[in-house]
Amino acid sequence: MHSPYKKNFQAAATQASNESIFDSELSLLRDVFKLLPAGVTVQDESGEFVLMNDAGATLLQRATTAGTSSQLSDRRETCLELLRAGRPAVLEEAMAGGPTKQVFLTSHRPIRVAGRNLLISSSTDISEQKAFEDHLFRSAYYDELTGLPTRRVIEHRVDSLLKYDNGQGRFALAFLDVDNFKHINDYYGHTVGDALLAEIAKRLGLDLRESDILSRISGDEFVLLLNPVESVAEVEEFIHFILQRLKAPFFIDQSEIFASTSIGVSLYPEHGRSYEVLRQNADIAMYRVKNDSKGDAAFFDSSMEREALARMKIEQSLRLAILEKRFCCAFQPKVDIRTQAVIGVEALVRLRDDEGVIQAPSTFINLATELGLIDELTHLVLAEIVKSIDLINETFGTETTISINVAAKQAGNPDFMRPFAEALEATGFPQRFMIEVTEDAFVTKTHIQDEILPIFRRLGVKISIDDFGIGYSSLSALADITADEIKIDRSFITDIHKRPRSQGILRAIESLSEALGMTVIAEGLESFEELAYLQAATKIRYAQGYYFSKPIFLEDLRLASPRASEARGSITSRPAPETRAAYARGGSYRR
Repeated sequence: MHSPYKKNFQAAATQASNESIFDSELSLLRDVFKLLPAGVTVQDESGEFVLMNDAGATLLQRATTAGTSSQLSDRRETCLELLRAGRPAVLEEAMAGGPTKQVFLTSHRPIRVAGRNLLISSSTDISEQKAFEDHLFRSAYYDELTGLPTRRVIEHRVDSLLKYDNGQGRFALAFLDVDNFKHINDYYGHTVGDALLAEIAKRLGLDLRESDILSRISGDEFVLLLNPVESVAEVEEFIHFILQRLKAPFFIDQSEIFASTSIGVSLYPEHGRSYEVLRQNADIAMYRVKNDSKGDAAFFDSSMEREALARMKIEQSLRLAILEKRFCCAFQPKVDIRTQAVIGVEALVRLRDDEGVIQAPSTFINLATELGLIDELTHLVLAEIVKSIDLINETFGTETTISINVAAKQAGNPDFMRPFAEALEATGFPQRFMIEVTEDAFVTKTHIQDEILPIFRRLGVKISIDDFGIGYSSLSALADITADEIKIDRSFITDIHKRPRSQGILRAIESLSEALGMTVIAEGLESFEELAYLQAATKIRYAQGYYFSKPIFLEDLRLASPRASEARGSITSRPAPETRAAYARGGSYRR
């Protein structure tokens, strides 16, 4: 028989073994609990912590260090409220202690264990995720350079104002554009240009109310919401204040930079009842300022809208004309004023409108440049020259140079100039060409000298400085330009025999050009008196102008030899004034 003592001993041994296993497992669970990466805490109904792991203790210590007493008190009250209500919650907790802000996602869940109500909380560090979300948010809604709200922010704000408007609200929307910002970028560099935009944003943002919003919507364009406004006079006064503030120089990278801003203003509800209409009308008013004087402000009115529609019609016609290649060339000779020989011709672009009427360049050249169509237009001119080369040779001779105009904007753009050089080479006679560029292209873009001109030199293409004397004229700058020809602007040639000061300037340019080996062309010669002065008082050999010939169209092209000296002496030999429209200027880029 088995002894009862033996059975009791076995039972006790088994119980002891089970308790040992339980203690071992409990110890393991405690170790795992302590080492969990998430911070876990357990609180009782009085808010006291009855259990926490190492991560939870670290989190509480950091909260104690970083937070204020009120923040800690609020957190404790939140936990007790959740426990009393018996409802779970997931909350974000931000701590600003240390070098970076830390954010934790904490899950709170009420539980009941052994008859006690407890709150178990688990916190996970989501700082990196929140930082990434904040970065995405700022990228979407705030401009990185200036820190200003983006277009969508101000649009959303205006839409909200319109949605909840009770018919009594008034606000103003101002469209601001920095004048000549591209020239500043070209001259000082993009780093200085970016710094200038940031400084302009700071000045514009001064004295704004909390309800106003300044937004950078693109490159050098800003939109300002003034809300609310009581009267037009109030808006005028503030806009004038802004304009005056921007007139003070900006000191950036040891440079003193002056920048002005053109501003157009629209008012709600007078000038529109949607953000897009108000912004567009403010934009239209701003362009009126750009076209008139720059550095000023204008309020939208209905006449501006009519002008904008007319401009849009011209834009569409211009794009269609380029697509249909409705451009042609007129050719004006360059003449040796002593031998009367034609030494070259200049190709001048003209546009045939829908009704076949020839349009002067003043109606389309500036617009083509603004719309980014000037490159294609220049290539069309080259194609016209190539198409008519036999007629040009027959009329003017095979040795005459052929001048083609390139805008300063194009001359400073390698992406245009390199393909254009290839197009000249593809003609088979690149050495016949003379590229005419206004002087400001050389002054503001030094890389033209180093990178672009050598390409044309290798092809034998010559360089002419057009309209010299009316741009960024500088005799010292002229000495640094490796050009073949200088065309003195017609403003110096007109009535030169009556103007001693112009005569002195002419002699200075002539002397320097002679020293540098550059040919001088007198532009816009129109009278026998002007010709006589050049022949008698200067060494200038060449001229171009209505006195010799107006621009001749291809279909009318025939021998354009200079008039006989007897005819030239007669005032009646000049074209009638009304025929001179073809010689009109279009801003700084003539043809």
